[in-house]
Amino acid sequence: MHERSLPASPNWYCSRCSDVSSSGRLLGVGAKNTVFLIDISASSCRVVGELAGHRDVVSSFSFCQLAAQSHLCVSSSNDGTVRFWDANDKVLIREHTGHRSSVTAVHWSPADHNLVVSGDEKGVVFCHWHHTGDTASFFPEPRTIFCLSCSPHTWSTVAVGYKDGMIALVDVAKRGEVMQRLRGHEDEIHSLAWSPLDKEGSLTSRSEDGEMTMSAPEGEQRGCYLVSGSRDQTLRVWSSARGKAVMTLKLPYLKKRGSAVDPGVKERLWLHVHWPKGHPTQIVSSCFSGEIVMWDLTRTGKSKWSLLGTSSDSQSHSRIVFNLSSMQLQDGRELLISTSMDREIKCWDLASLDCCWTLPTLGGFVYALSFSPVGTGCLALGVGDNMIRVWNTLSTQNQYDTRSFWQGIKSKVTALAWHPKREGSLAFGTDDGKVGIYDVFSNKPPQISSSYHRKTVYALAWGPPVPPVSLGVAEGKWAHSLYSCAGEGVVLQHDPARLSGEASDIDQLIRDTNCIKHKLSPHTDISWKPDGRAVAIGNEDGCIDIYQAPSLKLLCSIQQHHKIINTLRWHRGPAPELHGLLASGSSNAIVFVHDLRAVIENPPESPLVVTEPHRRLCGHTGKITGMAWSPHHDGRLVTVSYDGTAQVWDVLQEAALANYRGHVGYLLSVDWSPVDPDVIWTGGKDFTVQEWRVSEQEFTKPPKGKKMVDLKEKMKTNLKQQKKKNKKTSGAGGAAAATVELEAEAATNGHKATAEGPSGDEEEQEEATAANGTAAAAMATPEMQRKTFAAPKSKEKPDLLKKKKPRSMLPLSNSMDHRPKEDLLQDCVTLASITHGNAPPAGCVPGQGEYMYLGLFSDRAALRQMFQAEEEAHLEAGHFDSVTYLRLWSGDLEGALQLATERGELNDHLLSVAPMAGFGVWSRTVEAFVRQLCLQEQYLKAATHLLSINRVHEAIKLLHSHKLYREAIALAKARLPADDPVLAELYSSWAALLEKDGHFSAAAKCYLSAGASFDAAKVIARKNDVPSLRTAATLANIAGEAALAQSLALRCAKDLAASLDWQGAQEVLSSQEQLLVHQLHLCAAELLAALLAALLDVPGAPSASGHAWASPSQGEQQVGVRARVRAAWEEHFDVSQTSTGSRSAEALLQELKSAEAPPPTASVPLRQVLLYVSLHLTAATLSGMSGDGGRELKELWKAAAWLKDAEHFSLSAQLCSLMFPDGVVGSQRHSEGREEEAEAAAQSLQALVNYHRLYQRWWRNSGHLPASDSRPAAEQTEVNGGGGASEPDVLDFDVSLLLSELHATHQETQWAVKDVQERLAAIMLQHSRVGGGQAEEDGAPAGERSENQDSLLSLSTRMTRHQKELADIPEKIKAFPHPDVVECCLVLLHLDATSPRCVPPTVLQEALLLLRKHATTPALLKASQRFLT
Repeated sequence: MHERSLPASPNWYCSRCSDVSSSGRLLGVGAKNTVFLIDISASSCRVVGELAGHRDVVSSFSFCQLAAQSHLCVSSSNDGTVRFWDANDKVLIREHTGHRSSVTAVHWSPADHNLVVSGDEKGVVFCHWHHTGDTASFFPEPRTIFCLSCSPHTWSTVAVGYKDGMIALVDVAKRGEVMQRLRGHEDEIHSLAWSPLDKEGSLTSRSEDGEMTMSAPEGEQRGCYLVSGSRDQTLRVWSSARGKAVMTLKLPYLKKRGSAVDPGVKERLWLHVHWPKGHPTQIVSSCFSGEIVMWDLTRTGKSKWSLLGTSSDSQSHSRIVFNLSSMQLQDGRELLISTSMDREIKCWDLASLDCCWTLPTLGGFVYALSFSPVGTGCLALGVGDNMIRVWNTLSTQNQYDTRSFWQGIKSKVTALAWHPKREGSLAFGTDDGKVGIYDVFSNKPPQISSSYHRKTVYALAWGPPVPPVSLGVAEGKWAHSLYSCAGEGVVLQHDPARLSGEASDIDQLIRDTNCIKHKLSPHTDISWKPDGRAVAIGNEDGCIDIYQAPSLKLLCSIQQHHKIINTLRWHRGPAPELHGLLASGSSNAIVFVHDLRAVIENPPESPLVVTEPHRRLCGHTGKITGMAWSPHHDGRLVTVSYDGTAQVWDVLQEAALANYRGHVGYLLSVDWSPVDPDVIWTGGKDFTVQEWRVSEQEFTKPPKGKKMVDLKEKMKTNLKQQKKKNKKTSGAGGAAAATVELEAEAATNGHKATAEGPSGDEEEQEEATAANGTAAAAMATPEMQRKTFAAPKSKEKPDLLKKKKPRSMLPLSNSMDHRPKEDLLQDCVTLASITHGNAPPAGCVPGQGEYMYLGLFSDRAALRQMFQAEEEAHLEAGHFDSVTYLRLWSGDLEGALQLATERGELNDHLLSVAPMAGFGVWSRTVEAFVRQLCLQEQYLKAATHLLSINRVHEAIKLLHSHKLYREAIALAKARLPADDPVLAELYSSWAALLEKDGHFSAAAKCYLSAGASFDAAKVIARKNDVPSLRTAATLANIAGEAALAQSLALRCAKDLAASLDWQGAQEVLSSQEQLLVHQLHLCAAELLAALLAALLDVPGAPSASGHAWASPSQGEQQVGVRARVRAAWEEHFDVSQTSTGSRSAEALLQELKSAEAPPPTASVPLRQVLLYVSLHLTAATLSGMSGDGGRELKELWKAAAWLKDAEHFSLSAQLCSLMFPDGVVGSQRHSEGREEEAEAAAQSLQALVNYHRLYQRWWRNSGHLPASDSRPAAEQTEVNGGGGASEPDVLDFDVSLLLSELHATHQETQWAVKDVQERLAAIMLQHSRVGGGQAEEDGAPAGERSENQDSLLSLSTRMTRHQKELADIPEKIKAFPHPDVVECCLVLLHLDATSPRCVPPTVLQEALLLLRKHATTPALLKASQRFLT
């Protein structure tokens, strides 16, 4: 459960979208497709839960008003369902699906606590009886229902308000009979409310014409009053007994924010009315611009109304109010709850008319969430409703102390970044590419950068300036630059002191500094190291580049991810040694953590390629969208993902600590509380921000992926079933229920308005469309509708053999041939008179008037006049094609083409005759036809027609703009010169699209054709499998990209080696001469794996396709592994101690520095462990060949210690025997002149060899030799301590090296520090449980808790003392530790017990002394008890 949260904004333009329970403690608010439950009081509020399940927007909500059933509630939705809920358990009780269209209103009857009434936009009213589950439907009026209200005094009376302004009083006991029709409003009814009194008393009333009217006598008043609010800006009080209005109230025109409301402008008004129970003579209503008005019905004039919240401008709403509801307190006071378009829920005291509290809400996805590093507890939220919220989370007076910033923001706020030094300076980025800076402590508008991104801004970061920007505090300027990264893949540097200036693209500096000629991968995220020494930039191809400031020199490239980088974060915890940790998340659901401290502190001469992570965090099942390091812990990270959960990790241990699942849908943002180590804030697609505690979470890991898949499949099935249902319904004559996708953000603020509400013209258009579409169906009775749809079934038998008669080109002339016989005979006489020159009838002009038809039989002039009359008839009938043909026949070719162009009815035939009118007309006609074809999406045909007028470039551009790349390239290559730059542009654009869609091979071909071989190799490598990497390396090598070819070949070889394909790995590396040292490394790895596999059951034995050096001969069994490695190198790679040049040991050692092994952990797979061990073995062998004995010893020690620290005990023992067959590390020759560190490494290595030999002797004497046993001695001493005796055999090696006093002291201090840390952690956990009300959860008595709390000071003192002791120990002791001294003492004593006189007495005495002195832990004391008593 979350602590605090900001819920989604209540839905707009709904008649009853909020209600208060009869107990007065619970408020229900419909937001999106969810009902949020809020615990309210006179002083505070808190979101306590939600009711989720509707598939579309919640349109209405109501509680049961019976005290015993106050937990029951009902909601309706645009998905056509009515759902009953239990608010206490937050579960669905029942669902009704009787409505066939969107349900617009629902109300739980206050008089009958089992009756619920609902109405839909088709005018159908349903009655639901909760206790039986029965329903009944009525159709009182064929109109769209906007609201309804059940009478609190008569259970069967329901008032229904319609869109056209009429109100009907319906008796549901008489099957929906209309008792009264209340007419007077001129526009839609927004709200209805009944008087709390059950009779009609005397009210001062005013009719519409302004004259006073008297109420009816007392004896004649039956029923009660009803008040209505309408869009016509009036409230009317109705008498339900007389069916007429007794009072009309017009909204006052109030001045607000310095401007008056213009009464001549028809605004988008929502007039909600509410009749409080404790104020029978007062009505509360909304007004024009967010004001709430209380009307006193007993007064007249201006004193009739008063405003709420007049004591302060900040108290009232800033935009229109949609819903009002009230609750009564035990002390008699009455509170009013209001919801508004300004996305705030307010509580008002109706006695003082002042605001008690305000709850902010959110109207969009929470894209960004960030705490200020300067203003403690100041939380900034970037929301998809085009606003920024700044929340003072530490405020003691108001726990929801929030300010909203909207000036200068016209789209979703997708990125936020606080300035690291300047208090109140907040940078923001938006969906439309805008970048700006707000001063949150002033009322000034934001500073907006003049440089806009073309796409969404995804990341913002403050960092030190890089050239060409030069900033400085000494000049009174800002000390940091603002960096923005957007969807087009560009990172811009903005000068915060000159945002009006041009921002600089850092890609140019990167190219110049690093001499890069190829195209850089698009950037997707940027993160500056807190100390400003380096910056990490994530790319679209999954690569992360680390640059050194301020020159942006490339230090290393992390090639671990293979999908787009979504988020990067540097460690910000208290431990300075961890500040080099960089966490990264991408779309592949895995979080990688890299330790870059060494790279940043000691920058390499050439960039390194990092292919192995420091830590790997697996568990999420969706792409990673955000992360944050804890400022209170070392190595603790929280991540959020598309799997809908937030996960807390212990990075150093690679352990999942807690998983939060309180959100609905995927998460987008997260941040750790700067004051409470146990609190985290998250935001996501459910429009909420939630505060939660790590210690209170039930789960530790994210849910399995299969659950998410099943959930998605279930959602798809529901949507398909709903669509089938809608199709079936519409086929039967009903209206289909609307279905919307739950992820759509645009439909969250109500079913009638967009984010800002539609304009007046849009509203009228929507209303006209709704009226035209529903009027016919509503006017018809059910029987008429059935007849209308059933009639065509018997008649629809088309005669397929009968041809349709074509339309006549001369319809007027044709119609004259169907006149009476006498008229037709007279026409012959008239025509004969005209033909032979006799006097025609008076007014007879062939081709005109009533003699128009004679133009067909007269001269050409008459025919043209007849054509003109026929054209007018065709135009009136809409037959424009006939007009075109008539103009063609008459020779007006240009006129015909012009008409077809204007109507968009050009065709191939008209275009074929267009050249007859001249080249200019033909060219213009082709251009018009091309535009017409583009509107019809016939782009190929349009491009072909452009070629006919020699517009080759325009044709190619047309195909390019509509992503027909293949056709555009074919046309360009066929018609343009080979060196035309258009070809390269087409190939590059097509390659980018193919790469985005995952068609990497095709994209590589395009890059190769465009001359971008580097990009071709990189895009093939993105597949990250062995064939792709091998191909990419070959391609890069052919193209001359040596560095890239080496990097890809090395990655391919490592993958092959991990799969034990040693020959394939060597074959790949052999193609790159510069990778000789890696060939040597894999040779040593294969040889080592073969030797270990021969001794133990270890995966890694060479297959039949292995190399010759991996097959040991009979005479080489006793030869050390280093000698065999040298022999293999000299025989197969021509590398020996006498080699020179690039094959010399010194040169190879220098190249080997780029391949560093990570620190050993138990989670690394065994095959990978062998590769890391062989890397140290390779370095040791090369060091020995170069004469550097000190480094040789250090590398040998690392190889042996790697296996031991990775908990592979037996492998470590066998490796020591392979490296030192005689059990002696080095010789006297090597020990002379050896440096101090080398001497320490030699002693540690010798101690490790003796340690393994000691265990082998003990196991042999005990009677068994396990093949693989990694148990520590503290556990095995009790198991093997009772072994049988054997013949005495004196130890043949020096065990005194294992009994080092300094190392024993060091190990004891480390154990003590670990013990103190565990005790401190237990105390902190107990304190957190006490704070959360779980003091007695563990069953610890109060006395023990007090004792633990009192020991906190002593533990801190012990920790300080131990840390000082550790600091006093020499560095060589800490750098090259010996095996556990106390453990060795126990083994020696057990060995002496099983084989007397095997261990010299002096050694036994020294072992006992060390055991008494340093065996301080309970486990060691228990194990050594038999020897010390």
